[in-house]
Amino acid sequence: MSRVTTTPRDSAFVRACRGLPVPHTPVWFMRQAGRSLPEYRKIREGIGMLDSCRRPDLVTEITLQPVRRHGVDAAILFSDIVVPLAAAGVDLDIVPGTGPVISAPLRSRAGLAQLDGPGDVGFVAEAVRLLLAELGPTPLIGFAGAPFTLASYLIEGGPSRTYLRTKAMMYGEPDLWHDLCARLAEITLAFLKVQAAAGVSAVQLFDSWAGALSEADYRRFVLPHSASVLAGLAEFDIPRIHFGVGTSVLLGAMGEAAADVVGVDWRTPLTRATELIGPDRAVQGNLDPAVLFAPWEAIEVEALRVLAEGRSAPGHVFNLGHGVLPETDPGKLTRLVDLIHRS
Repeated sequence: MSRVTTTPRDSAFVRACRGLPVPHTPVWFMRQAGRSLPEYRKIREGIGMLDSCRRPDLVTEITLQPVRRHGVDAAILFSDIVVPLAAAGVDLDIVPGTGPVISAPLRSRAGLAQLDGPGDVGFVAEAVRLLLAELGPTPLIGFAGAPFTLASYLIEGGPSRTYLRTKAMMYGEPDLWHDLCARLAEITLAFLKVQAAAGVSAVQLFDSWAGALSEADYRRFVLPHSASVLAGLAEFDIPRIHFGVGTSVLLGAMGEAAADVVGVDWRTPLTRATELIGPDRAVQGNLDPAVLFAPWEAIEVEALRVLAEGRSAPGHVFNLGHGVLPETDPGKLTRLVDLIHRS
């Protein structure tokens, strides 16, 4: 099958997101540009994560690395979900081995008052422009963190397993919670609009930690804010992907948040996910990232299973059920892309 396309809009990736016929199932990987690649580790030596995200030349090179190596059907902008928070005046650092750490966690309305509106992220627009000149027909995905996940980092002060302070604010101070998420939705939408205006072909909204919630709580405390972000991008007429981890019970609600594509982690078969999401949205996923540490024969079996399950949806973008793990053999990713394209 020919993989030649004339524009990103005609690509297999964008067509699959829209539920249109495709010459092959498109494939890309969350965290495809990152620690699994030796060329990434080399270029990042001595450069902090936030600094890396603010340098358009570095962002361009890192974003292109997996496209060159693996032949994936889409690139995703190299950045981090806390970049717009830093631009909005939040004092934070991305600590290796830990993740984002907030120097002064937001626990009161006074803290909310100190959270500025959208900041200057012109470096992101410049990186997108540089990438479009290099990518040709390969589409570029923009991304941002969803309000709930950003709020959890701000409130907890960093990564959390229990989200105790986050949930305490949700239940105990719902007015403050909704005001905070509305502010974060504004910041997130502005960040995504910069990327969309610069020319990305699709966007993905990561609500990484929404799986910590019940469906009732998600609908009450989270869905309105995620929906405002995704609906606010309608003018750009690009596919909108919504993804979270551990969100089996939330998939239907996540699809309602103006998403064109719902990302599914490895816990839910795509056949079941399609039933939950509905017949009018594409799906993305959902090979368990740990499968890539098995022998190739086992990887092939699992990948073909995911492909078969994906045919139940109007469109399917093959991906992992979460990000590429740092210890992953890049050669297996390249071989997996070839398998998906041939199957």
